[in-house]
Amino acid sequence: MAVFGVGIDIMSVARIRKAIERYGARFLNRVFTGREREFCARLFSPYPSYAARFAAKEAFSKALGTGLRGVISWQEIEVLDNERSRPEIKVYGRAEVLLAGRRVHLSITHLDDYTAAVVVIED
Repeated sequence: MAVFGVGIDIMSVARIRKAIERYGARFLNRVFTGREREFCARLFSPYPSYAARFAAKEAFSKALGTGLRGVISWQEIEVLDNERSRPEIKVYGRAEVLLAGRRVHLSITHLDDYTAAVVVIED
């Protein structure tokens, strides 16, 4: 396996919680897709899962080499996870074009206070 890119990110659950409490739907709709919001909303404590998805999107953008500053958007990266299987990243729009069919590997972990995500993109 040849590696195209690797990205890692750690996120404070409290930071995401504060953003959601302060900006509400405006923040949630800008950063998370409908499926991501539906999944997290069903959980007893959604904040660690929101933070994990935020970290995964950051890690993906680092592995792709673009960052999230105008080349691709938050909504073009979707983290699919049912808490029982391996999480996956699905991409749309410019992110899909830049990924160019490469395979993505994602690992997410979270505790009460922090989440982390690692993304490896195969060339």
